[in-house]
Amino acid sequence: MADITTVSMRTIVSTKPVQFGKFYSLSVLGHIMEPSNVRLIFYYPTQGEIELGTATKRLLESLSEMLNSYPTITGRLQKTSEGHWRIKCNDAGVRMIEARARGSMEDWLQKADREEELKLVYWEDMFHKPYFWSTFYIKMTEFEGGGIAIGLSCSHLLADVACATMLIKTWAETTLFGKMHNPPHFGPFPHLRRGHSGINPKLDNDLINCYKLYLEGTGQSTVSTAEKYETVTFAFSDEMVRKCMAESQADGSIPNGSPFAALASLFWLSVGKVKGKRELINMSICLDRRNVLGLDKSFFGNCMIFSKVLGEDIKEVELRQAAKAITNAIQKMGKEEIMDLVEWLETERDGKNLSDYQPPPINGPDLICANWENFDPYSAIFESGVKPIRVSYYFEHVFGEGQVLILPSPEGDTSLSRIAMVTLPEHEVMKLCEEDLILQFSPTILMGGKKIKV
Repeated sequence: MADITTVSMRTIVSTKPVQFGKFYSLSVLGHIMEPSNVRLIFYYPTQGEIELGTATKRLLESLSEMLNSYPTITGRLQKTSEGHWRIKCNDAGVRMIEARARGSMEDWLQKADREEELKLVYWEDMFHKPYFWSTFYIKMTEFEGGGIAIGLSCSHLLADVACATMLIKTWAETTLFGKMHNPPHFGPFPHLRRGHSGINPKLDNDLINCYKLYLEGTGQSTVSTAEKYETVTFAFSDEMVRKCMAESQADGSIPNGSPFAALASLFWLSVGKVKGKRELINMSICLDRRNVLGLDKSFFGNCMIFSKVLGEDIKEVELRQAAKAITNAIQKMGKEEIMDLVEWLETERDGKNLSDYQPPPINGPDLICANWENFDPYSAIFESGVKPIRVSYYFEHVFGEGQVLILPSPEGDTSLSRIAMVTLPEHEVMKLCEEDLILQFSPTILMGGKKIKV
């Protein structure tokens, strides 16, 4: 594998000073994501002979300009007197690491595994003094044989993966056009009228029950470093996704289905089989609900919602039954249900001594399946005509049963093709690559596993 050498680590600040005394409060959906972080890697080819450091210098200049529109990510975390996290908007800046890698990016992509790929992203867990800790890190790695990788990591306290993708896209717009077409929106998270009317949220709400299990630690295991996880990345063609959608519908039709429900059910069944289970394991689906909440796509904050799907409720272990259960769970993630959940979470939070409280991680121990297919990372174009050739996402830390991330493919909106990044305990990954249920849809393995067309 390529040798990676750190050239420099610095702090990048905006070109305009941040307004003094400005604060940004984090929603309860951010607070509960405190133990987690997200990591993204965007791979770009380079055109012609370019002196090492030239591309990085140009990107650093536009990064400072872009940060003028992101006062929250250049700021630092503080806690209020009630123990609630907030951001003090200041000019503390973003940590930026410049690195070099031997060989070419193409060679890297053919050989890299999870451990190697995560070297392209820099992350530090929160210091005991969070005010001196950067919540966002950017790492730019130039390959000596051509190509550049941009790695971004951030605390899930401040932002979800939609925000992280938006950050890269607005940086690209600033670089290419000198301005961003869709600047971030930092408005407050919507609140329901219910809290003022004295009406309690519905406690039979499936979302509340799901979060109650996680936050009370029922059946929860701690994050363990003893289990080694591996990631395998599958690419499914438009034709094969359509086939999977047809087979996951009761009437064999495509119009009423979705790529996510079809692929989620495919991996739900397959992961259970490689774990040696005759019945389906429990799964939590994770969806961005900005559109359901009436929020703009540019809203910068946490809008990822989790909903549990119980394997024991599925009587027949087949694609159609699994897809139906997933679709039903998504339909229960409406605005009223989410706002009931938010109100319940705020009540629970306010009833605790928050001075040293840290919520347990939400992304486990069930199998997590996230629908991240609508973020369009391939439109992040820094140089005219040069799209990223691959984008990888990680939702850390991984523990429990594992994760399935359903991502868009480079083909764009005109295609139903999808990328699936699956992270499981190491000994299960190879079994998954050989699972007949997956093989019938002829995926190409891009990373991990055998790296061949199966």
